[in-house]
Amino acid sequence: MINLFTTSKRGQFCSLWISFIFIALMFLSCSEEVMEPVALDRDNPYDLQTPTGFPKITFDVTGNPITVNGVALGKKLFYEGRLSRNNTISCGFCHIQEFAFTHHGHPVSHGIDDRLGIRNSPPIQNMAFLKNYTWDGVSHHLDERSLVPITTDFEMDSSLPEAIGKLNADAKYKKMFGAAFGDENITGDRILKALSQFMATMVSANSKYDLYKKGQAVLTGDETQGMALFQNKCASCHSGELFTDETYRNTGMYYNAQFDDRGRYRVTLDWDDNMKFRVPSLRNIEYTAPYMHDGRFYTLDAVLNFYSDNVEDQPNLDPLLKKNGHIGIPMTGNDKQYIIAFLKTLSDKSFITDSKFSE
Repeated sequence: MINLFTTSKRGQFCSLWISFIFIALMFLSCSEEVMEPVALDRDNPYDLQTPTGFPKITFDVTGNPITVNGVALGKKLFYEGRLSRNNTISCGFCHIQEFAFTHHGHPVSHGIDDRLGIRNSPPIQNMAFLKNYTWDGVSHHLDERSLVPITTDFEMDSSLPEAIGKLNADAKYKKMFGAAFGDENITGDRILKALSQFMATMVSANSKYDLYKKGQAVLTGDETQGMALFQNKCASCHSGELFTDETYRNTGMYYNAQFDDRGRYRVTLDWDDNMKFRVPSLRNIEYTAPYMHDGRFYTLDAVLNFYSDNVEDQPNLDPLLKKNGHIGIPMTGNDKQYIIAFLKTLSDKSFITDSKFSE
């Protein structure tokens, strides 16, 4: 009787123990599932804020809402070599973060098979607030901008169908497209939209100048003098908090036959636009050498020397460079150094080191 009772109890105990283990395993299994990365809803918005003094966002958030998953996908695509024909060139190849997303040291872009482009790679910053893009303004919509480098023969030399085929073979990309757009269908339109969502988040507004405007930093004497000179001699074109009025101007640069680039004329075929190029932003200018549309100048000193002494009197030279019988911008050697001191206050170190933009 006792043995039977003991055996029964042992059986019940074993059954209870097995049940306990089973339940524990189920709990652990569920816990592991919870710990797995869960895709956020595609409508979860990315918090893109407008810095103080900046113009309103021009990015088409209605046609392409910026979402957390869309930005994550765009970032991965930005550094994806498979968007190029031979899988070696990505957007990040020519737009390097530590140089404010320019191709530092190269006068013009270097693409697939080390082919040369015709223009200096512009920085990628504050694009959500700009009205147009590129040196000649051929692009007015950020969602379409990446199509040019992907398909141009001296850049990535690929096509959207080719890129789609490569990405479709990657299960991780399918999941990311599903998380960003609601289903795993990979299309050219979605590739371009994801890339532009990521680029729209590249906001630079934390320089010493920005801190000074907020009363959180003090400019040196040289920087203060430079700011006054800048406002008098440069701010007519490099205006506002973006430091560009987004116009196209002939600034008296000689025609470079090597690249055969006549700027805005390539878009409009209006000879009055010959050698007119977009006024670039000067934010992070310290990091983005070489300068001008073809990278002809390697230092800020060389740029200012050009404007003071070497501007060509061309038929459609910008009127601002033809004042009082003087061609160019009158500046002394000290003026130039003061202006450069001020320009360096536009450097945003947090922007070029921010991990959310890094590969």
